[in-house]
Parts: sequence; C-alpha cells; structure tokens
Amino acid sequence: MTLKVATYNVNGVNGRLPRLLEWLDEASPDIVCLQEIKTTDERCPARALEEAGYGSLWHGQRSHHGVAILAKGERPVEIRRGLPGDERDLQARYLEAEVKGLVVASAYLPNGNPQPGPKFDYKLAWFERLNAHARTLIDSRKPSVLAGDLNVVPTKADIYNEWLWRLDAVVQPETRAAFGSLLEQGWIDVTRHLHPDERVYTFWVNDAAFRRNAGFRMDFLLLTPNLLPRLIGDGVDSSHRGREKPSDHTPVWVQLRS
Repeated sequence: MTLKVATYNVNGVNGRLPRLLEWLDEASPDIVCLQEIKTTDERCPARALEEAGYGSLWHGQRSHHGVAILAKGERPVEIRRGLPGDERDLQARYLEAEVKGLVVASAYLPNGNPQPGPKFDYKLAWFERLNAHARTLIDSRKPSVLAGDLNVVPTKADIYNEWLWRLDAVVQPETRAAFGSLLEQGWIDVTRHLHPDERVYTFWVNDAAFRRNAGFRMDFLLLTPNLLPRLIGDGVDSSHRGREKPSDHTPVWVQLRS
C-alpha cells in the first residue's frame, strides 16, 4: 500500500474548480494541500469535493490567501490554523491537520514584493515564525509533511534566469537563508533529494513562459527524517499548467509507503 501526498497552489479554488476536479480524478492523490484558495470557509466547494471522494478542511480568506487540506475518503482532523507567535496576524496562510497517520501542514508564505519594504519585512518575520513552529514538528518525532508554496527560489538551479528576477523577493539572500535554516532542522526537500542536479519547475508566470519552460521552483514537499525510509518517488504534474484556464502553479506530489 502506498500514500500519495500532493501540494497545489490553485490560484482561486472556485474559479479553478474544474481543473482541480480533473486533476483529482486523473492523479488520485490521497492527501492534498491547497494554497491561495481565495475564498471564505463558507464559500469553499466542500460539497463538490465530497462528491469527488474527498473530505476537506479549510482556512479561507475573501479574495486573498487561504489554505486547505483534502483527504480521500475522510475529513482531516484539524490541529491548528495559523502560525503561533503573532496574534495580530490575521492572514490565512497556515493549516495543520492529522490525516492518514501523518501530521500535514499546508503553508502559503507571503510573496514579499516589493522589496525592500514592509511586505518583505512581513515575509521574513512570517518565515521566522514558520521555522520556529516547524522545529516543534521535528521535535515531536511524529511523521510530518510540510507542504506548500513557500515563495522562495532556493538556488540558481531552481529558476530559468536568476538575473532577470534579481530584485524579486523570492531570490533575495534573506529569503534563501530562511529556507536554508528550515532545511538545517532536518526537513528533507524531496525534489532535491531525488533529483539533485535536475532543473524542476512548478510555477510559470504565463502561458508563454510555460511553453518555453521559463519556470521557477517555489512549491515544496518537505518530510521529517523519519519518513525518508518510506519515500518511493515524486513528480510534478506540469502538463496541467498547459490546460484551459489553469493555475500558474502545477501540482507536486510524493509517494510514500503506508
């Protein structure tokens, strides 16, 4: 038996619902973390997903942000919504649940542009809070998956042309250092673990960029070390970026032994 865990920035779950349902039917993931759902909990398409065989848990926000966790044949059990460390932060960017024997977190890190400025400061502060909470997941020794759009391009190998984007928040040294600190805790970046030298992209700014594969890697599935023996493989469903009215991101997944 295997377990397929995926992450997908849908860029508006109601507007992209046909694409999401299509992908669920074709890929048949067991657990899905969604980001940028851009809707409230009340308007989330829970019924349509239930008809497709998926229970769902939502942390939404009107027109902005928002994350969700889906599970085939069951509803995820909520652990927490929102990161600890700043009670004033009301942006819906983090959701954590217990599902199918795993602790699963769906995260949507702030973009941080323009930088420098308050949005970049918020991004770095949020990243610091994420790292602090991620450390508690590592220390718990529970098998955990940290998934999502982290709005970071870790290295030059993760972007088609770093120079063109040198002023963007996703490639700044501070952003990369925060991601590096996360990995230093022991989290395993599955894509780089299995494909250390391959150029893998998960985001393209528009269709023309997709057609010439001018992409970024900004969507991640990070595993606690105790899940590494269960890791079978991974993939990026990049063909979905080329379909009608797609998200600008594409699904990323890992396969684990149950």
